[in-house]
Amino acid sequence: MRIVVTGATGNVGTSVLEALAGDPRVTEIVGIARRVPDVARPRTQWVGADIVSAPLEPLFAGADAVIHLAWLIQPSRDAAVLRAVNVDGSRRVFEAAAAAGAKALVHASSVGVYSPGPKDRRVDESWPRDGVQTLFYSRHKAEAERSLDAIEQAHPELRVVRLRPGLIFKHDAAEEIRRYFAGPLLPSPLVRPGLIPVVPDVRRLAVQAVHSLDVGEAYRLAALEPHARGAYNVAADPVLDVAELARVLGARRIPFDARLLRAAADAAWRLRLTPTPAGWLDLALGVPLMETARARGDLGWVPRHDAAETLLELLDGLRQRAGGDTPPLAP
Repeated sequence: MRIVVTGATGNVGTSVLEALAGDPRVTEIVGIARRVPDVARPRTQWVGADIVSAPLEPLFAGADAVIHLAWLIQPSRDAAVLRAVNVDGSRRVFEAAAAAGAKALVHASSVGVYSPGPKDRRVDESWPRDGVQTLFYSRHKAEAERSLDAIEQAHPELRVVRLRPGLIFKHDAAEEIRRYFAGPLLPSPLVRPGLIPVVPDVRRLAVQAVHSLDVGEAYRLAALEPHARGAYNVAADPVLDVAELARVLGARRIPFDARLLRAAADAAWRLRLTPTPAGWLDLALGVPLMETARARGDLGWVPRHDAAETLLELLDGLRQRAGGDTPPLAP
């Protein structure tokens, strides 16, 4: 089988390549990235291409599956660049995959595609998909899925899958995650349980996380299993709510007003102290908790890492300034 992966060098992409390489059915992997790494991967051919401008149909020709991961989170202050890649680039990938006759198209959606929802119960894949409007990432995920809806309707012969994972962490992605979300002012030696003194006890602060390698396995299943179709929520237990975060970090819970926390986050972004606009806090407080029964039952997906140990692995990576051997993951 020939599998083509866009955005193959990042946090998720490297895990997808690892999962695909472990499946004997996969005979050829094409890893597409803007910056091609100087590193070998089993059965993988690297191709340098930008999904915004490169001819994509020739790259997708003969593909048993196209896995679309390419996405920008930074530069968060350049709306035109973000939209060109996330919305227009995704549409180009979808159209090219259909035109090239790919058998399957697997899209990297997100919990961020969902409209605000409950934190006291879990929702399935039918929850509304209008995103959290104050964050470009969420709006773009919703727009990309609408483009995918149109492709799916126009090409019933194309098997379309969309995965909607929660927060995705692994040790070797620590420096990439730092650059995207924390910035250079994060004090690495202090990022450890016991040295993080407090957790803000904010209403609705509850998120789901999953290890990058487990997400890679979900993509392998979605791409290779012929019955896989539609949307799948992907997340591990336990939910990282205030109580669980305080337990994992050995921190005290301090009641905090969400409006003040948002104002502080917005000020830090405007002052260029962090690369993260306040909309990310809106996302964390807004999106619902996801039910993952469909991925577990239909795909047979079972995470090997729980969310708490995955968070601790990320903190360890941040403390060590850990990275990988591709340009996005490089320290």
